[in-house]
Amino acid sequence: MDALVRDIMTTRVIWVRKDASFRELAAALREYRVSAFPVLDQDGTVIGVVSEADMLLKEALGGGDDGLPGIAGILRRHDQEKARGITAGDLMTAAPVTVSPDDTVEHAARLMYERRVKRLPVVDAGRHLVGIISRADVLSVFDRSDADIREEVRTGVLMQGFSVSPDTPTVTVNDGVVTLAGKAENREVGREIAHRIWHIRGVVAVRDRLSYPRSRQDIDVGAG
Repeated sequence: MDALVRDIMTTRVIWVRKDASFRELAAALREYRVSAFPVLDQDGTVIGVVSEADMLLKEALGGGDDGLPGIAGILRRHDQEKARGITAGDLMTAAPVTVSPDDTVEHAARLMYERRVKRLPVVDAGRHLVGIISRADVLSVFDRSDADIREEVRTGVLMQGFSVSPDTPTVTVNDGVVTLAGKAENREVGREIAHRIWHIRGVVAVRDRLSYPRSRQDIDVGAG
């Protein structure tokens, strides 16, 4: 049910070696219309990522140290060191954040959000490059028809997961928003159904409009 990285990744990846020159990087950015390159060592292992933002430092900070104090000064000096770089190895961010083909898209999206990155190299168990995914790739999971989503809810969740009739509860989908209506066996089952639907590819939101039987605790509270 969960979309996997392998389902959305780009397998034809433009990459560079550590010794690629600044001029080669700039030319490749223009030619291939990409915004970053994975950097590989001689064994094809991903060792870093160099982005257009890393390369822009050369133009933006070419004037040298501006004397900023404290942490700001330390960060600026780090950027200035990059600005003096002439190869991919000088410019790259080492030990980049990566994902595997079998990771979920949800996991990849969380990494992008938490680490503030726009793309993730996809690597195998030996950290060899097998693909790359971008924010746009992650968002592509929402490009799915309402009919397909509804069918997966009915057959993949209700019938297979809970062995209930695919028409109980009633399922409607509009622009990726799934609405559940009707009666549920109990509150726990209803919540679990909604939880599983959240992980279906293309679901934007889940609206629980189910009615639940009153529990013994509800009855006791009402009697009091």
